[in-house]
Amino acid sequence: MKKAFYIWIILNIWVQIGIHAADQVGITANAPDAVAVGDQFRLSFTINTQNVRDFRVGEIKDFDVLMGPSRSQQSSVQMINGKTTSTSSITFTYILMANKEGTFTIPGATAVADGKEVESVPLKVKVLPKDEANGIGGVSGNDGQSSGRNNATLSATDLFVTSTTSKTTVYEQEAILLTYKIYAAVDLRGFDNVKLPDFKGFQSQEVELPNDRHWELEHYRGRNYRSTIYRQFVLFPQQTGQLEIESARFDASVARATEAIDPFDAFFNRGNTYVEIKKTLTTPKILITVNPLPSGKPEGFTGGVGDFSISSSISSNHIKANDAVTLRLNINGVGNLKLIKAPEVKFPEDFEIYDPKVDNQFRLTSTGLSGSQTIEYLFIPRNAGTFKIPALKFSFFDTKTKSYKTLTTDSYELQVDKGDGTTTQTVSNFNNKEDLRILNEDIRFIKQNDVKLRPRNGYFFNSLGYWLFYIIPLAIFIVLFIIYRRQIAENANVIKMKNKKANKVALKRMKEAGKLLANSNSDQFYDEVLKALWGYTSDKLNIPSSLLSKDNIEGQLQDHQVPQEVIKEFIDILNTCEFARFAPGEEKNQNMDKVYTSALDTIGKMENTIKH
Repeated sequence: MKKAFYIWIILNIWVQIGIHAADQVGITANAPDAVAVGDQFRLSFTINTQNVRDFRVGEIKDFDVLMGPSRSQQSSVQMINGKTTSTSSITFTYILMANKEGTFTIPGATAVADGKEVESVPLKVKVLPKDEANGIGGVSGNDGQSSGRNNATLSATDLFVTSTTSKTTVYEQEAILLTYKIYAAVDLRGFDNVKLPDFKGFQSQEVELPNDRHWELEHYRGRNYRSTIYRQFVLFPQQTGQLEIESARFDASVARATEAIDPFDAFFNRGNTYVEIKKTLTTPKILITVNPLPSGKPEGFTGGVGDFSISSSISSNHIKANDAVTLRLNINGVGNLKLIKAPEVKFPEDFEIYDPKVDNQFRLTSTGLSGSQTIEYLFIPRNAGTFKIPALKFSFFDTKTKSYKTLTTDSYELQVDKGDGTTTQTVSNFNNKEDLRILNEDIRFIKQNDVKLRPRNGYFFNSLGYWLFYIIPLAIFIVLFIIYRRQIAENANVIKMKNKKANKVALKRMKEAGKLLANSNSDQFYDEVLKALWGYTSDKLNIPSSLLSKDNIEGQLQDHQVPQEVIKEFIDILNTCEFARFAPGEEKNQNMDKVYTSALDTIGKMENTIKH
C-alpha cells in the first residue's frame, strides 16, 4: 500500500512537470521595428522545443520574400550548483525586402510543438521612405557607414542634436517638456563633453530615462537616421515675459571609414581604415513666451496650475476635550504639485492648531508632476461643545480650459464631550471671543486658614527696595527695547541679512553634502555642492538666482577685490560638479573628497575677502 502511494506521488509530480513544460512551449517572432524602402531584413520564428511539425506562416503580402524558410536547431546544457538543465529550440528564418513605405503587419506563425498547437503574435513593421541623400534605403551600407565614406569629414546633416519644447507659449508655472534628441547617420562613439543651459527663469526637473538607450530608425527631413532621446527636462517658468532657453553644446566623437592605402590594413579591415573625427554640435536657442495668470484669482488660490481634484476626511467627529484630531486633505492630479502651498483651514478660534504635515507621492511626467499631495492638519479642541469645521476651498488654474476652478471639500461637525479630569469647561461664542461664561463654578469660595500676623519695624513704601523694584525693570525694558528696535532695522534690510547669513547657509548645505559624501551618493552630492556655491554667491553678491551665470559671477567677484586664483578655483569647482553628472561612477567617487575640500576652502577665502 505504501509503495503504491509513493508511485502515485511520483507519477503526479511527473505529470505536473510535463504540464508545466507544455505550458512554456511557444513561438517567438522577431523582426526590426522599422526599415527603409529597399532594405533587406531578417524575420525569424523561434520555437523552444525540437519536437515540431506542421510549421506554417500566413501569407506575407507587403514584402518581397527573398529567401526562406531556412531551418536551424540549437541546443545547450548548463550546470549550476550541481543542477543540470538543458534547452533546445528550432528557428525558422526568412529574408524579406521592403518595397513600399507605410506600416504593415506580418502575420503570425502556427505549429504543433510537443503535441500542442502554438501560435505567435503578428508583428508590425514600419517602412520609411528612401534616404534622399545617399540614394539607399537605410542609414548605412554593409560596412556600417553612410555613403561618401571616403571623405573623412562630417556635414551638418550627418550628425546633429535637436532641442524641442512641447509648448512655446504658456502660463506662469505651466509645465513644459524640453527634449534633446540625437540624429546620427554616422558611427557616433559618444560625447566627450556636454554643456546644457542653466534654465534661467525656470525650475527644472530631469525626466528619468532608461539606462540602456534605445536607438530607432527615423525618417527626418528627407533622410533616414538612427535617433534616440538623449535628455528630457520638465520646466516650470517662474516669471512672466520672454524667457530664453540657451543653446546646448555637445562635443561629439565619430568614427569614420576611409579607403585603406596600406595593403596590410586593407586585408584586415576589408579595404577600410577608421579615423576619429571631433565635431562640436550646438542647438538653437528657444524663446518661450510666459503669460501671467489671468486676474481675478479666486479665494483659496495657492498657486496650483494644472488639472487637480481634492478629497478630505477626518479621523473622528466625536471625541473628548484635549483629544487630538486629524483632518486629512488629498490633492490629486497633474501639474506643479510640488509648488502648491498647503490651503489654510479656518478652525474654531479656541482650537490648538499645529503646523500641517505634507506627504508628496508623485512622479515626473511630460505634462508635469503626476500623483497626489496629502496634507494632514492636527488640532486639539480644549473645550467641550459642538463645533463646525467649514468646507475648505481649493482653487487652481486649469491649463486645459484656461480658467480658474474652485473645488470644495465637505464640512464637518465635531462633537466634543467633557474630558476626563477637567473641572472647568467653557463655551465659546465665536461672534465675540471675549464672551465666555464659566459653567458649574460661577462662585468660588474663599479658602479659610488660620494665619498668624506679626508686625514689622518699617514700611516698604518709599524705601530703597521700593524704588529699585520700579527702576530695575524699567531699565531692563529700555535696554531690551533699544536692542529690539535695532534688530528690527537690521531685519528690514533684506540684502544685509542675506549677506550676513550667506556663509552660514552655505556651510549648512556643505554639511548636508558631507553626509552624502559619506554615503557615496555622488549624484545628490554634486547637486548639493552646486546649490551651496550658487546660493552663497547669490546671497553674498545680491544677485537674483535667475540672473546667476559664471560670467556674471566672475565680474562681480573681481569688483569685490577677490583674488584671481580664488575666482578660478570657484569656477573650476562649478565646472567639475557639472561635468560629474556625465562622468563614469568611479571617476565621480574619486573626485568627491577633493571637490568637498576645495569648496569649503574656497567659500572660506571668499568670506574673508568680501566685506560689506
